[in-house]
Amino acid sequence: MNKNGAPLLGDSRDLFRPKTSDIPAQPGVYKWRDGEGRVIYVGKAKNLRNRLTNYFQPLYQLHPRTQTMVLTARSLEWTVVGTELESLTLEYTWIKEFDPRFNVVFRDDKTYPYLAISSAERVPRVWVTRSRKRRDTRYFGPYAKVWDLRHSLDRLLKTFPVRTCSQNVYHKAEVTRRPCLLASIGKCSAPCVGRISAAEHRKMCEQLVGVLTGRIGKSYIAQLTREMKEASAELEFEKAARLRDQIQMLSTVVEQNAVVFDSDVDADFFGVESDELEASVHAFYVRAGSIRGERNWSVERVEDVTDEELIADLIVQVYSETAGDTSNVSQSTVVTEQRNAIGSTQTVTATDALARAQATRERNERQGQTGRADLLAPISPVPREVIVPIEPARREELESWLSGLRGGAVNIRTASRGGKKQLLDRANDNARQAMQRSKMSRISDMGARTTAMNDVAKALGLEQAPLRIECYDISNTVGGAFQVASMVVFEDAIAKKSEYRRFAIRGADGQGALDDLSALYETLTRRFRHGNIAGDSGESMDNERRASEQGEEPSVQQNINRHHFAYKPNLVVVDGGKPQVMAAAKALEDCGVDDVAVCGLAKRLEEVWVPDDDYPIILKRQSEGMYLLQRVRDESHRFAITYHRQTRRKGALRSALDDIPGVGEAYQKRLLNHFGSVRAMREANAEDFEQVKGVGKAKAEAIYQVLHARDGQRPTKDAVSPNSPKDGMD
Repeated sequence: MNKNGAPLLGDSRDLFRPKTSDIPAQPGVYKWRDGEGRVIYVGKAKNLRNRLTNYFQPLYQLHPRTQTMVLTARSLEWTVVGTELESLTLEYTWIKEFDPRFNVVFRDDKTYPYLAISSAERVPRVWVTRSRKRRDTRYFGPYAKVWDLRHSLDRLLKTFPVRTCSQNVYHKAEVTRRPCLLASIGKCSAPCVGRISAAEHRKMCEQLVGVLTGRIGKSYIAQLTREMKEASAELEFEKAARLRDQIQMLSTVVEQNAVVFDSDVDADFFGVESDELEASVHAFYVRAGSIRGERNWSVERVEDVTDEELIADLIVQVYSETAGDTSNVSQSTVVTEQRNAIGSTQTVTATDALARAQATRERNERQGQTGRADLLAPISPVPREVIVPIEPARREELESWLSGLRGGAVNIRTASRGGKKQLLDRANDNARQAMQRSKMSRISDMGARTTAMNDVAKALGLEQAPLRIECYDISNTVGGAFQVASMVVFEDAIAKKSEYRRFAIRGADGQGALDDLSALYETLTRRFRHGNIAGDSGESMDNERRASEQGEEPSVQQNINRHHFAYKPNLVVVDGGKPQVMAAAKALEDCGVDDVAVCGLAKRLEEVWVPDDDYPIILKRQSEGMYLLQRVRDESHRFAITYHRQTRRKGALRSALDDIPGVGEAYQKRLLNHFGSVRAMREANAEDFEQVKGVGKAKAEAIYQVLHARDGQRPTKDAVSPNSPKDGMD
C-alpha cells in the first residue's frame, strides 16, 4: 500500500494514487499537476470515482497519450460540484485559465448556448444564441446541450406561444397581414396581425421568464407531472409519454447552474468543515460571474477558539498575503495552504480602484466584441462580497479593513438561498472532502499511527502501546427512550469495523437505564461478564430472555461464530469525563478485569480523565495521540447515533398488534385485510375476530383484551357490541 492506502502499481502513480473509497461518487472537475505544480490536464466527470479509477489501470490498458500524462503527473486533485452542467462549465473555465498541455482542443471557436429574450422591445422575442452582445436582452444559461435546449424551447412555445421570429420577418407579417407558419401550428400567438395585444404578449413573456428563472418552473413541472399521472391512470399512454418527454426537456431549461452568475457578481466563497482540533477551508473565487480559481487550507487551532473567531482569523491571514502585511495575523490558528488553483492572471494585478476600473473596461469591451467575458483578464484580489457559512467575529472591523484594501465597499455576509447558497454548499462539500482526506492520510501513515499509540501510552502511563482500543458511547432521547450503546474497535490505530458491537440497554425493568452512567455500567458488564475472554455480543437478547422466562441461568455462547469478541482490549475509552470513567472502572472491577486501562475524553475541552484522579491529563492539541483519541471517540459517537436512529425509527413504526402474543406478521396481515385498520379492530368484539381465518376463540380473546388494555379496564364482550353505546370507550 502507498501512503494513501491504495494498492501499489509499480510506477510514479504510486506517489499520489488515492484510495478508491476516498474519491467521492459525485459530479466534479479534476486536475492533474506535474512536479512543479503546473496544471497539465483538466477533466470533468459525472462520477469522479468511476472516472478517476480508470486512470489507475495497468499502463498497457491506457492510451499512449494518457500513459504519458499520468506518468508526468505528480499530484491529483478534484472539486465536487452539484450537476454535470456545473462540471462542464467549470471545466471550460479552468481550461481557458490554465491552458493545460494535455487538453488538445476545447471549444475555442464558440461558446455555450444561451436562451435570449429581448425584454426591451415593445413585442419581445425569444431565441437560442451563443453570443451575448446585446445590452437590452436578458440571457439564460449557459446550457450544456443545445439539442435539449431547442427541444425544451419548442415545448415551452406550446404553452407560452411567444414570438421567435426576427425583426424583418415580424415587419413583413405586419405589412402583409399574413402570419408565419408557427402561428398556424399554435407555436406563436401572432401579435404581428393583432391576434393578441402587445400587453398580453408581454405578460406571456413574463410567465416564460418565470419558468426559466425557476420562479414558477417547479410548479409548472409539478402540474405536468400530475397531468402525466392522470393520463396514465386513464390508460392514455401516448399522452402520458408526451408529457414525460416534456418534463425531461423542461428539466434541462430550469436546471440551476451554481457555478455561473450574472456578470456583475464578484465574490469569494469560503466553505468550512471543522472539529475541536483542526478545520479545512475551501474557497471559490468568482469574478465577473465565473469561478476563476479555488484554494484550500488546513487550519490548526493553537488555542481554544470558536468557529466565528476561526473564520475571522482566516480572512485576516488570506487577505494579508494579498496586501503583503502580516502584522495583524492572529497566533490562535495556524493556516497551511493545501491546494492553490489560481492562474497566472489572478495575481495581485487590479489592486486599486484605478487598475480595477481599467480591467473592468477591458473586460466589457471584450464581451461586447465576442459575446463572452475574457477569462484571461486580470481580476481584483479583494472582491465586493465575502460569503461565509457563519458570521465571523469582528465583522464590521473586517469589512472596514477589506474596504481599505480594495478601495471600495466590501460586505461580509452569509448566503441563505439562491445560487450563492448553492455555491457555498459546494465549497462546504469540498472542505469536508479535504478534511476526510487529511484524516485518512494520518491514519494510513504507519509512522503517525505508531507515534499516536506511543503518545497515548506515555500520557496514561501504560507499559506498552494500546494495540487494541475499545470505545463506548451511550445514545438516547430525552427520558431515556430507545437507549442504546456502541462499541467501536481500533487495532493498530485503524478502525476495525468487523469488531464493532452495539447494545440495546435493558435496565432493571427491561425498558432501559435511567441515566448514562447506569447504561455505561450495564454495557461494560455485559461485555466483560466472563472476565478477560468475552461477554455478551450485544447482537441479540433472545437466548437470555428465553432462559430467564424458563427460570434457567442465562448463558452466553462464546467464540463459536464470527460475532464473538476477538480478545481483550489494552485500553477502554468512554465518551465523557470523570463520572463516566468511574462508572466504567467500577464495571471492570466487578467483572474481575484488572489489566485493562480506562480513560475518558471530555468533549468540551478535550480533557483526558483517568480513574481516581482529581485532575485531567492535558495532551497537546496537535499531538498524534490526541488525534487518535478524538477519532476513536467520534467514531463511537457516530456508530451510537446511527443505531439509536435506526431503533427509534423502528419504534415509531410499531403497531398495536406487535404486543399481542401469538400474533406474528402473517396474522397481522390477515387481521388488517379483514378489518382494514386497527381502529376498526378496537370497535369489534371477540366473536368478530373469530371470523378471521386461523383465529380461534382463545386467540380472539387475547387480541380483544390487548387492544382494549389502554382503556384502563377490560370491558366485557357486550360492552363492545356493535349495537351498544360507546361511552367510555375512548
